[in-house]
Amino acid sequence: MGDKIFLLFFKMLEEIIIMHIQLYLDMLIKWALTSGLKIIFVVILMILALKLVDNFTEKLIKNFVSSNYDSELEKRVHTLRTMTKSILDVLILAVGSMIILEKLGINIGPMLAAAGVVGLAVGFGSQRLVEDLISGFIILIGDQIRVGDVIKIGDKSGLVEKVDLKMVVLRDVEGSVHFIRNGKIDIITNMTKDYSYSVFDTGVSAKENIDNVIEIIKGIGEDLQNNSQHKHDILEPIEILGLDKFNDAAIIIKSRIKTKPIKQWVVGREFNLRLKRKFDELNIQIQ
Repeated sequence: MGDKIFLLFFKMLEEIIIMHIQLYLDMLIKWALTSGLKIIFVVILMILALKLVDNFTEKLIKNFVSSNYDSELEKRVHTLRTMTKSILDVLILAVGSMIILEKLGINIGPMLAAAGVVGLAVGFGSQRLVEDLISGFIILIGDQIRVGDVIKIGDKSGLVEKVDLKMVVLRDVEGSVHFIRNGKIDIITNMTKDYSYSVFDTGVSAKENIDNVIEIIKGIGEDLQNNSQHKHDILEPIEILGLDKFNDAAIIIKSRIKTKPIKQWVVGREFNLRLKRKFDELNIQIQ
């Protein structure tokens, strides 16, 4: 008797389990044919969108760099590409994830509200970072400075060792390194963009023959331009700007030489050395 009751109970339990399994299978199939397909479709679209962004930005970079080859410009464009791709990837994943959660029956309203509060808090904390990124983007896209330029920012000047979306790194003539946030940059003075000038203020006694002094300065500039060591650094012949001003016992003759970027100091030092030797030879005193 006990065995029959046990078998009957086991049979009923088996039927209940099968019925529930069948019910859940039916629900799963129904969900898979409706929301499930939509979720799969959304996932496929997300993958395709991510791939499309990657291919599009990469192709854009290759076309741009191949037609405008410049090693530093290439680095700058790659930085912008990475930033743009990251923003688009996050946007695609965020939108796709919200759609999937909604299809799973999860109310995303409270999540969006919570995300808004968290985003507001993070926004206040990351305000400086956002400011740096925006300023860095403008600096990069505007091609204002490059690695290897000599620039001045505020009271700091030096050789640009690194420039990215967050900061500019300068090394001054003493070897000190300055890290400057992009968000703090107001005015950038680039002393080596495209070309440079080495400017000379030559002071001599008012008793000297000005025309002779000008010819001497011009001759030194011409000799320097014909010198095998420096001729490739000089872009144009020396320009005599004329008698610039009077001092107590001297007159100042201003001149300049146009040079390749960052070469103005090398050319300027060599010019001053030759000028001093020539003036000593002719007994012309520098005032």
